[in-house]
Amino acid sequence: MALKGDSSSLDEALAKADHANGKMKRKVYEKELQQLQVELCRLQEWIKEAGERIIILFEGRDAAGKGGTIKALTERVSPRVFRVVALPAPSDRQKTEMFMQRYIRYFPAAGEVIIFDRSWYNRAGVEYVMGFCTEAEHQRFLDNCPQIEKYIVDAGIRLIKVWLEVGQDEQERVSRRASTIHYGSGN
Repeated sequence: MALKGDSSSLDEALAKADHANGKMKRKVYEKELQQLQVELCRLQEWIKEAGERIIILFEGRDAAGKGGTIKALTERVSPRVFRVVALPAPSDRQKTEMFMQRYIRYFPAAGEVIIFDRSWYNRAGVEYVMGFCTEAEHQRFLDNCPQIEKYIVDAGIRLIKVWLEVGQDEQERVSRRASTIHYGSGN
């Protein structure tokens, strides 16, 4: 499926960005976002008609914008087609399962897009660094992951991996802002 637009529209938007701080102006951002969301709705229809199965993995450091990006991606499309999966820490039972088992149960059927807000790559990064998996489990993941992903793709599922990252200054700014949000008890 060919989508409208090309790099020239992105180039135009970037030209309108505030060059002093590298940020896109709010009106330009909202206009570009609206155009992209229209294209996503067209893409959604194609996915349903063609029976496509798509997995999108969003990974990145904390405060890198994963949640905001996923929200922008999904706010105008059907949750029956685009489903977001953000798994909590594994239960005691899940800890005894094959590592990929907890993800596979969410894989898409025909006409679906599954968006993982973090994914099996946690095993290679966070879980290993934080001591939630052993050296042997980490190595087994590194050895098996390429084969498992090949199996996914060979089964006809389109696998898209997205890594988001922001600089240290932006990450600290977002973290400070988040820490000042107070969740009151309604008093």
